[in-house]
Amino acid sequence: MKKIQHIAMLYDFYGKLLTLKQQEILSCYYEHDLSLGEIAEEFGVSRQAVHDILKRGEKLLEGYEEKLGLVNKFISERDKLNQVLSLIEGLEGHDPLKGIIRQIIKEIVEIQQE
Repeated sequence: MKKIQHIAMLYDFYGKLLTLKQQEILSCYYEHDLSLGEIAEEFGVSRQAVHDILKRGEKLLEGYEEKLGLVNKFISERDKLNQVLSLIEGLEGHDPLKGIIRQIIKEIVEIQQE
Protein backbone atom coordinates (compact mmCIF):
# COMPACT_ATOMS: atom_id res chain seq x y z
CA MET A 1 0.00 0.00 0.00
CA LYS A 2 1.32 3.43 -0.86
CA LYS A 3 2.38 5.58 2.08
CA ILE A 4 -0.25 8.22 1.39
CA GLN A 5 -3.03 5.64 1.22
CA HIS A 6 -1.69 3.89 4.31
CA ILE A 7 -1.54 7.08 6.39
CA ALA A 8 -4.96 8.17 5.09
CA MET A 9 -6.46 4.86 6.21
CA LEU A 10 -4.76 5.11 9.60
CA TYR A 11 -6.11 8.66 9.86
CA ASP A 12 -9.63 7.44 9.06
CA PHE A 13 -9.45 4.94 11.91
CA TYR A 14 -7.44 6.81 14.52
CA GLY A 15 -7.47 10.48 13.51
CA LYS A 16 -9.82 11.53 16.32
CA LEU A 17 -7.17 10.38 18.81
CA LEU A 18 -4.79 13.12 17.63
CA THR A 19 -4.84 16.70 18.84
CA LEU A 20 -7.01 19.11 16.87
CA LYS A 21 -3.93 20.79 15.35
CA GLN A 22 -2.46 17.44 14.30
CA GLN A 23 -5.81 16.48 12.77
CA GLU A 24 -6.04 19.72 10.82
CA ILE A 25 -2.47 19.56 9.52
CA LEU A 26 -2.65 15.87 8.56
CA SER A 27 -5.97 16.53 6.84
CA CYS A 28 -4.52 19.47 4.90
CA TYR A 29 -1.54 17.40 3.80
CA TYR A 30 -3.10 14.00 3.10
CA GLU A 31 -6.69 14.82 2.18
CA HIS A 32 -6.35 18.25 0.56
CA ASP A 33 -2.87 17.71 -0.90
CA LEU A 34 -1.49 21.03 0.35
CA SER A 35 2.27 21.55 0.43
CA LEU A 36 4.24 22.13 3.62
CA GLY A 37 4.59 25.79 2.65
CA GLU A 38 0.87 26.22 2.07
CA ILE A 39 0.04 24.60 5.40
CA ALA A 40 2.69 26.68 7.19
CA GLU A 41 1.19 29.84 5.75
CA GLU A 42 -2.34 28.76 6.68
CA PHE A 43 -1.39 28.09 10.31
CA GLY A 44 1.19 30.83 10.72
CA VAL A 45 4.02 28.45 11.54
CA SER A 46 7.26 27.40 9.85
CA ARG A 47 7.56 24.63 7.27
CA GLN A 48 9.73 22.78 9.77
CA ALA A 49 6.94 22.97 12.38
CA VAL A 50 4.49 21.50 9.86
CA HIS A 51 6.97 18.76 9.00
CA ASP A 52 7.48 17.94 12.69
CA ILE A 53 3.73 17.83 13.37
CA LEU A 54 3.19 15.56 10.36
CA LYS A 55 5.94 13.15 11.44
CA ARG A 56 4.74 13.12 15.05
CA GLY A 57 1.14 12.51 13.92
CA GLU A 58 2.19 9.72 11.55
CA LYS A 59 4.19 8.09 14.33
CA LEU A 60 1.20 8.25 16.68
CA LEU A 61 -1.11 6.74 14.05
CA GLU A 62 1.37 3.92 13.40
CA GLY A 63 1.59 3.32 17.15
CA TYR A 64 -2.17 3.07 17.49
CA GLU A 65 -2.29 0.56 14.64
CA GLU A 66 0.55 -1.44 16.19
CA LYS A 67 -1.38 -1.67 19.47
CA LEU A 68 -4.94 -2.05 18.16
CA GLY A 69 -4.57 -3.52 14.66
CA LEU A 70 -7.92 -2.23 13.41
CA VAL A 71 -6.72 -1.34 9.91
CA ASN A 72 -5.11 -4.75 9.37
CA LYS A 73 -8.26 -6.46 10.62
CA PHE A 74 -10.39 -4.31 8.32
CA ILE A 75 -8.24 -5.14 5.28
CA SER A 76 -8.26 -8.85 6.12
CA GLU A 77 -12.04 -8.94 6.52
CA ARG A 78 -12.59 -6.99 3.31
CA ASP A 79 -10.32 -9.40 1.42
CA LYS A 80 -12.18 -12.41 2.82
CA LEU A 81 -15.53 -10.93 1.83
CA ASN A 82 -14.23 -10.32 -1.68
CA GLN A 83 -13.07 -13.95 -1.82
CA VAL A 84 -16.52 -15.16 -0.77
CA LEU A 85 -18.09 -12.89 -3.37
CA SER A 86 -15.81 -14.38 -6.05
CA LEU A 87 -16.75 -17.89 -4.98
CA ILE A 88 -20.45 -17.07 -5.15
CA GLU A 89 -19.99 -15.57 -8.61
CA GLY A 90 -18.39 -18.84 -9.70
CA LEU A 91 -21.36 -20.94 -8.64
CA GLU A 92 -23.60 -22.08 -11.44
CA GLY A 93 -27.32 -21.58 -11.50
CA HIS A 94 -29.64 -18.74 -10.68
CA ASP A 95 -30.61 -19.64 -7.14
CA PRO A 96 -32.36 -16.58 -5.64
CA LEU A 97 -30.39 -17.16 -2.44
CA LYS A 98 -27.17 -16.65 -4.38
CA GLY A 99 -28.34 -13.19 -5.45
CA ILE A 100 -29.33 -12.24 -1.90
CA ILE A 101 -25.96 -13.38 -0.50
CA ARG A 102 -24.12 -11.52 -3.27
CA GLN A 103 -26.04 -8.32 -2.54
CA ILE A 104 -25.39 -8.51 1.22
CA ILE A 105 -21.66 -9.04 0.69
CA LYS A 106 -21.47 -6.18 -1.82
CA GLU A 107 -23.19 -3.87 0.67
CA ILE A 108 -20.75 -4.85 3.43
CA VAL A 109 -17.74 -4.34 1.19
CA GLU A 110 -19.07 -0.96 -0.01
CA ILE A 111 -19.69 0.21 3.57
CA GLN A 112 -16.16 -0.81 4.56
CA GLN A 113 -14.65 1.09 1.63
CA GLU A 114 -16.29 4.40 2.56
